[in-house]
Amino acid sequence: MLNFKTILTRPFLIVFFLAVTMTNTQANDSNSNIIKMEITQNAEITDPSETPPVVEVVIKLFPDIAPKHASQISLLAREGFYDGIIFHRVIDGFMAQTGDPTGTGMGGSDLPDIRAEFNDKPFVRGTLGMARSQHPDSANSQFFICFGEASFLNGQYTVFGEVIEGMEYVDKILRGEPPEYPDKIISMKVSNDG
Repeated sequence: MLNFKTILTRPFLIVFFLAVTMTNTQANDSNSNIIKMEITQNAEITDPSETPPVVEVVIKLFPDIAPKHASQISLLAREGFYDGIIFHRVIDGFMAQTGDPTGTGMGGSDLPDIRAEFNDKPFVRGTLGMARSQHPDSANSQFFICFGEASFLNGQYTVFGEVIEGMEYVDKILRGEPPEYPDKIISMKVSNDG
């Protein structure tokens, strides 16, 4: 025999369970939009034979406005593609570019190129944009981080994320095309991957 207390309690527990499950799923989805990138800081050493300090930069991806770009970056990070890749093009006052396994600016991953996903997010300090050739649908694995405002790129390149922690470390990446002693990505992982 069911009583009033049992009837009220079961639906409450079901609703509570669903709410907790949905919250956990949203938290996991949120974590999958966070990339943790460990980079060297060669500016902190005086001799190239020294081991440079390694610091962490935290990136938030924008899958809502650039889903294909966010997905490809996450997939490559999960595969360890970016680990060991240098910042091959670093222009003072503009940006630091990476993601080319050859270190020349001409390489990419084995994945297909991505169609442009231009959006209304402006290029400002900390913005991540996808590098490409002159063809708008040629983005693959290379990306750049803006040191400051770069509105001339708005609508020309895909914004797919932003630095949310550690921009002071990005500022210290050695300049050059390529730099004499380039900084590199030690590790780039999706947050919920550990």
